[in-house]
Amino acid sequence: MASITKASLNLKAIPKDKIYKGKKGDYLPITIVLNDEIDPYGNNGPVYVEQTKEEREAKVPKVYLGNVKVVWTNGTNVDAAPFEKNDGSGQAPPFAPSPPTPPQVPLVEDDLPF
Repeated sequence: MASITKASLNLKAIPKDKIYKGKKGDYLPITIVLNDEIDPYGNNGPVYVEQTKEEREAKVPKVYLGNVKVVWTNGTNVDAAPFEKNDGSGQAPPFAPSPPTPPQVPLVEDDLPF
């Protein structure tokens, strides 16, 4: 685990037409953004309703639901999930591998008196 993030959502802002039925319940596709900088209120980023490609191209305004805040981290971050293209081919597009993790320098403790 790399971090624990909490969120507060405005349930009244959820557009009912974006909720879809799944096998185990009703779902709302959302997007969570984690910015590099913290905003003046201590939030790491927004949560908004996921947009379709057509909505993004038409510059439809995003429906913001709330904010997220990282409350704990171990100092590392998780890798991005591989993107799978849903074009029916079953083939995922190539993606760039994650950069290598820098080697850990062992801590050396000497017993010198100064």
